[in-house]
Amino acid sequence: MKLEHFALNVDDPVAMAAWYVDNLGMQVVRQMQEAPYTTFLADDSGRIMLEIYRNPANEVPDYRHMNPLLVHLAYVSERPGEDKNRLMKAGAGFETEMQLEDGSHLVMLRDPWGLALQLCKRGVPMLLKEEVTGR
Repeated sequence: MKLEHFALNVDDPVAMAAWYVDNLGMQVVRQMQEAPYTTFLADDSGRIMLEIYRNPANEVPDYRHMNPLLVHLAYVSERPGEDKNRLMKAGAGFETEMQLEDGSHLVMLRDPWGLALQLCKRGVPMLLKEEVTGR
């Protein structure tokens, strides 16, 4: 079995989807034009999706006040420092930055809605090249 998507109930899925497309290279796969505005966003490999929606049947978690280690989306980044600066100019907030002994560079940010985003440049890649690039 392989992971297809991870779903999140969020305050503003339409604006959030646009920000993820514009700033994180995500692509809209499917989007509802009415409530709950369910949107499926695929990463650039086309193999993993994020589903975001606003479903009032349950509360939207307070992502902004959650510890980033509770839930975060992690993106592979070849230039985490540059991506950090670019995303902060687009409205992301800074949390932490770490350089690990294995050569990994990890940056934790929050998107404009408070969801934690991690930029990962691993000293030793954790995924096979074919899985990361889709080739």
